[in-house]
Amino acid sequence: MLRGFKNFLMRGDVIVVAIGLIVALAFSTLIKAFTDYVINPIIARAQGGVSPGLGWQLGRPGNNATYLNIGAFISALIYFLIFMAVVYFLIVVPYKRTQARRGLSVFGDPQPARTCPACLSEDVPKAATKCRYCGSTLA
Repeated sequence: MLRGFKNFLMRGDVIVVAIGLIVALAFSTLIKAFTDYVINPIIARAQGGVSPGLGWQLGRPGNNATYLNIGAFISALIYFLIFMAVVYFLIVVPYKRTQARRGLSVFGDPQPARTCPACLSEDVPKAATKCRYCGSTLA
């Protein structure tokens, strides 16, 4: 039982995913700090005055619960875009290259598909002669 567990943990895919997760969390912290301490002050300055950020006060002045903070949303959007770019270029692209060297295709374009006339399933492969769902013969 423990040997099977050890073999599962030592598979290359599990290790790649674990390392990718650790790297992604580290970059997440770095990017969060960048948006909090660089992007947010720039966005808040765009509002001018003594405003807490880029946005509008909907209720009583000074009540943060009714402050519509567009700057925080823009900052979160920038954070997301930077984080996804880092994940793609530092994790996905090298993983695709590694798997291509092993002869495997990952994150590729989906195979062409057609619709089954009997059950109307839309993801039947073009080369299939029978529908995988209803078993009807395809022309």
